Amino acid sequence: MDKSDNIIINVGRQIGSGGHDVARLLAERFACKFYDKEILNLAARESGFSQRFFEQNDEHKNFFRTLFNIHTPFMSDNSFYKNDFSQESLFRFQSEAIRKAACEGNCVFVGRCADYVLRDMPNCINIFITADMESRVNVVAGRLGCSKEDARKAIVSGENKRSTYYNFYTGKQWGHCESYDLCVNTSRLGIERSVDIVTTFIENATNAKP
Repeated sequence: MDKSDNIIINVGRQIGSGGHDVARLLAERFACKFYDKEILNLAARESGFSQRFFEQNDEHKNFFRTLFNIHTPFMSDNSFYKNDFSQESLFRFQSEAIRKAACEGNCVFVGRCADYVLRDMPNCINIFITADMESRVNVVAGRLGCSKEDARKAIVSGENKRSTYYNFYTGKQWGHCESYDLCVNTSRLGIERSVDIVTTFIENATNAKP
């Protein structure tokens, strides 16, 4: 397949908004490969770093811990990149894995600055999934088995890290409407109806058919 014909859907999401579910259903509708944490495994294979290391730094921009704070089990025995060990290098490896996957066929990517990494790809649609805070608190409290107060703290902390990471690497503003082609509130529409709306938008924007 010519990469110019590939349909690329990038889904940003607030914590507890159902963005992962929306992305997964879009992948099913458009016969796309689905990449959420799967991209971390691809990046690990490409770089030689352990996947655990990508997971621990996933969508976090904390200006990185040095090798004095990290032990070698995070790197595989076959790593050729031990002299290029920084958070920026991890972002580069992850970006290379995203670009490689996008060139191989139709894809849906969840987060990880894929909208920026693939900004020059044709047929690339960038979606942001939001929801009301009360709804997200209830979802996260149920997911974590914690109080609503703790769920709210988890959301605020997680989104601060996510936005700092996104803003640093993209030069855009995470969650701001001008950074995306379409923003959808699942609190108003529900997951299935949200997927319907996004599907129609993608069809009209790319001439793709589910």
